[in-house]
Amino acid sequence: MSLQKNNTRNAVLILMIIVATAFRFVSFKFPVLSNFTPVGAIAIFGGVYFTDKWKAYAVVLLTMFCSDVVINYLYTSKLTFWSSYTFWNCVCFATVIFIGSLIKKINWATGLIILFAPVLVHWLIMDLPWIAEGALYPKTISGYITSLTAAVPFEANMLFGDLLFGALLFGSFELAKQKYTALRPQHALAL
Repeated sequence: MSLQKNNTRNAVLILMIIVATAFRFVSFKFPVLSNFTPVGAIAIFGGVYFTDKWKAYAVVLLTMFCSDVVINYLYTSKLTFWSSYTFWNCVCFATVIFIGSLIKKINWATGLIILFAPVLVHWLIMDLPWIAEGALYPKTISGYITSLTAAVPFEANMLFGDLLFGALLFGSFELAKQKYTALRPQHALAL
């Protein structure tokens, strides 16, 4: 891929991720939308579409980190750059980016992975009772199961958020790729 086409593609991907990230702030104003965010869709989207996979990790994790700082400030009126959850959020979304990087073609089967992988990874990791300060549940397998059960409504919101934002991100980028050749990877241009 030429440098100009690669820069155009990367700029569009970064812009789409930043715009989608802005929707994270809606749940501050409307708490009923807690966890109804684009984070899972953003992570897997970056993993699928960035040709240089390090850019997927850099852009997605930096965007998430910066928006976390703003969200934490909105809730606490304090600038918090690191909490006990920051590391585990990075682990979750780095795992989702990795899963996205394994997807080579968008179809119904990979669509199911795109939809469910972010939620499943987030649910299984972030609800571990022994990673959180002042965990609400005992640090046992039973406590973990209780934590997973209690998290179902929040993870359901994440699933619906991933469905909506995934459809918007993947759908609009796939449509844009059909119209603008600069957005297609080199191997797609040779066909």
